[in-house]
Amino acid sequence: MLQATPLTDGWILRHESAALPAAVPGCVHTDLLAAGVIPDPFVGLGETEVAWVGRRDWTYETDLDAASAHTAYEQTDLVFDGLDTVAEISLDGRPLGRVRNMHRSYRFDVTGLSGRLSVRFASAYAEAEAVRGRLGERPAAYAEPYQYLRKMACSFGWDWGPTLVTAGIWRPVRLEHWSTARIARVRPLVTVEQGTGRVELAIDVERTRVEAPLTVEATVDGVRARAEIDGTSGAVRLEVPDVRLWWPRGYGEQPLYDVELTLLHGEDALDVWRRRIGFRTVALDRRADADGTGFTLVVNGERLFARGVNWIPDDVFPSRVTRERYRTRLRQAAAAGVDLVRIWGGGIYESEDFYDACDELGLLVWQDFPFACAAYPEEQPLRGEVEAEARENVVRLMPHPSLVLWNGNNENLWGFRDWGWEPRLAGDSWGEGYYLGVLPRVVAELDPTRPYTAGSPWSGSWDRHPNDPAHGTHHSWEVWNREDYAEYRADVPRFVAEFGWQAPPAYATLRRALPGEELAADSPGMLHHQKAEDGNGKLRRGLERHFAFPEGDFDRWHYLTQVNQARAVAAGIEHWRSHWPVCAGTVVWQLNDCWPVTSWAAIDGDGREKPLYHELRRLYADRLLTLQGRELAVVNQAAEAWAGAVRLRRMSVEGAVVEEASVDFAAGRRAVDRVAVPKELEPVGPKEFLVADADGLRAVHFPAPDREVPYPRPEFEVVLVPGGISVTARTLVRDLLLQADRLHPDARADRGLVTLLPGEEVTIGVSGWETPDAAAARSALYCMEPAR
Repeated sequence: MLQATPLTDGWILRHESAALPAAVPGCVHTDLLAAGVIPDPFVGLGETEVAWVGRRDWTYETDLDAASAHTAYEQTDLVFDGLDTVAEISLDGRPLGRVRNMHRSYRFDVTGLSGRLSVRFASAYAEAEAVRGRLGERPAAYAEPYQYLRKMACSFGWDWGPTLVTAGIWRPVRLEHWSTARIARVRPLVTVEQGTGRVELAIDVERTRVEAPLTVEATVDGVRARAEIDGTSGAVRLEVPDVRLWWPRGYGEQPLYDVELTLLHGEDALDVWRRRIGFRTVALDRRADADGTGFTLVVNGERLFARGVNWIPDDVFPSRVTRERYRTRLRQAAAAGVDLVRIWGGGIYESEDFYDACDELGLLVWQDFPFACAAYPEEQPLRGEVEAEARENVVRLMPHPSLVLWNGNNENLWGFRDWGWEPRLAGDSWGEGYYLGVLPRVVAELDPTRPYTAGSPWSGSWDRHPNDPAHGTHHSWEVWNREDYAEYRADVPRFVAEFGWQAPPAYATLRRALPGEELAADSPGMLHHQKAEDGNGKLRRGLERHFAFPEGDFDRWHYLTQVNQARAVAAGIEHWRSHWPVCAGTVVWQLNDCWPVTSWAAIDGDGREKPLYHELRRLYADRLLTLQGRELAVVNQAAEAWAGAVRLRRMSVEGAVVEEASVDFAAGRRAVDRVAVPKELEPVGPKEFLVADADGLRAVHFPAPDREVPYPRPEFEVVLVPGGISVTARTLVRDLLLQADRLHPDARADRGLVTLLPGEEVTIGVSGWETPDAAAARSALYCMEPAR
């Protein structure tokens, strides 16, 4: 039986004459940080102090002892699951190979060899600049040369991320000892038809002895099958009766089945492959209709409104992201009502831990191939690397039922048409051959059970604008960059794959990242941890459309920008959900951050939840009330119909009910009902607003911007209750927020923004609060106040 020996101990990192202990898996930055050689690049201006690291060459070394080399096995392989990125590997001075792709694994025959193992990493900058010199300049959204090598693009910085260009053995490395034959690849095709699950396992083997007769035996849920291996390949098929279907969260359960495949020589087991699979069907409905061209995911025959978030690498040093950290972040997503996670193209193919968690939680995965915001050369050495990495990762990720869509790139088709690339390229290659040629061919050949789309955004044809909202996927960035979030309501895209609004991270996150700094919107550390072009200017203009700008009051600025972020995203989701099934999904930019930064994230770089996160829990719930102009939209994504009466109240800001009515509604399963608001219920002027209540859900509509609303001075009482606090309003209290991390860095509140009418009470659960105190809690409560 194949024996694997992890190589985790005894590594050192060398640079010139210096040597220090190294952690594998890891990277140069984390090793230098552990040794105290560099400051924490996440703290203060530390990022700029470590910029030199990415410009240097680095070498990792360890010893392979003779015992590892001289075994009873016929062959020993040195296996790297991930090398970042350009490296030469040698053993006792003997070259084993040269690699240039972070997104691939590598295997070297080291049978009978021992001695000093050396992995010498060249600077990613040097490699990228050399490729650029050979192939010519290509345009990109950023100046760094990330499109010239197969490496995590956001290592080179993004409009939410630091420039920390890594190098290192970022995924596990091991020795594999084997005899006769080993399993080189298993490609599982999992389908289901009329309750019967079918599993076809296509197997490739590597042999030391060509003549040895080989068989494979596979089992799934007690079903067993055997097949012979002809040469170096074969296939085994199993049928599993009465399978339970795997469903996205909110639509059903997530049963998973263990698959085991054993490679045999006679009755001797040589190697074993084990995975978990789920039985489900997935399709993408892209048919033309009266509204354009659809983009609707269909799982097990059920058409979905996708409640999505965009995912970026959870740490700029991805080797630090553990299995439990993945699960924590993805549980947060599921708890917010999310059912789809898009892995964005400037990052990586994530580890098995990510997809395992999504399988268990019922989170659908949209997987971008790693191309983002740049023209990518299609010549060698890149073209071969692109196909090799695609082939490896498509097969690696095929077992996961959560994976439902392959996407060719992020914004590159749009960039070619709209960002001035076409004339600059003057006919040079830019990636179209990947997105419309290589990648769909690889997916069709290897993974025909899943749909592929050429890019996001993509209208499906060059006959239309790539970002046409009426066709396919749409990215809505005029809002935030140039327009108010009210403009989300100007159209109904078929599928909104990116949109969002910025806000700073939690206060405790800022205090940790900027120790000793007197915080201000434009203080040095705050500006350094704001990577978007004119980010603070856009934050300010976005605030000024709705609020009086709080000059010189950081705490108020911090609160209002977080409120504005939640309101902006709500404006989009409420509008688009109310237009299901024309609009079939929203994917918020973004769920998470890779460091402490002002960004579009709902969860900040320290894992703290912004008010936006809690707002997503309301927006992505199965049932949602939203006031859209003169209509109330009753959105029901539940499996059961929803009918009842909504209580409508036209109120004054002083708390008086001006007019009241009850209106019946009936929303079918997975459907929307639109109810007209009686004219006498429409609020008049800035002193009035409309409240809609039904079955414990509420929608509130203020017709005027906050700066024009004559809010009363908020009055409320705060008392301690077991596990948190209770707040009772004596006046209208709009957008009340407990910033629990101001009570203690570990404290968390179980809800975000809440609007209370006079006499109403809310209980806010608080965890991680060591010494509860009502006065302290009151000081951490923020809400709308009269204009100053």
